[in-house]
Amino acid sequence: MYKHEKKQRIYEQFARVSKALAAPARLELLDLLVQGERSVDELATEGELSIANTSQHLQVLHGARLVDSRRAGQRIYYRLAGESVERLLQALRHTAEAELAELDQVARDYLDGRDDFEPIERAELVRRLRTGSAILIDVRPRREYEAGHIEGARSVPLGELEAFARRAPKRRTVVAYCRGPYCVFALDAVKMLRRRGIDAVRSEDGVSEWRLAGLPVAAGAAEERAP
Repeated sequence: MYKHEKKQRIYEQFARVSKALAAPARLELLDLLVQGERSVDELATEGELSIANTSQHLQVLHGARLVDSRRAGQRIYYRLAGESVERLLQALRHTAEAELAELDQVARDYLDGRDDFEPIERAELVRRLRTGSAILIDVRPRREYEAGHIEGARSVPLGELEAFARRAPKRRTVVAYCRGPYCVFALDAVKMLRRRGIDAVRSEDGVSEWRLAGLPVAAGAAEERAP
């Protein structure tokens, strides 16, 4: 019995992680932190939570060693504790997609137009980027692009899409990506670009999916380049 109790202590440590993940708000906070470091205030705004509630969720995640923090003046900033957390989130999503039939309908209700805009496959996107037959645009906020982006992508936040569309070449496919398969930014971008007569498709991959697939990512400010 004593030996079994020791074994149970191992599972107790596993349970610390699973308990920390057992709240939709905390999963969303982790998903936001995949995009880069954020302050408590910024996370509260993005997650539509009070600062107090956000802090409580972050403390639970910190207690399970899923996030790290640092203080800068009066602000506290959080980031993922490491790549293992990123892989855990991806594994959780893949398991839910494989085992929960209702997830597809829930996602369809949120991602309006998903069925009308089939995503480009990863291998095909890699091929087109290598041949130069596609332009890849990152439609997330610029600070997320600067924290990490698919190598070769151009930063075109949604607010700058109209200006980009006016000068985008008509003979090359524009591929838009955002925060991953459950982000609406890329869908909105494709809808707008197609209305302007531009051949546009979306990628379900975000930076996290790209990085975990072993494909190159970069960080830093966007360069001013012609389409």
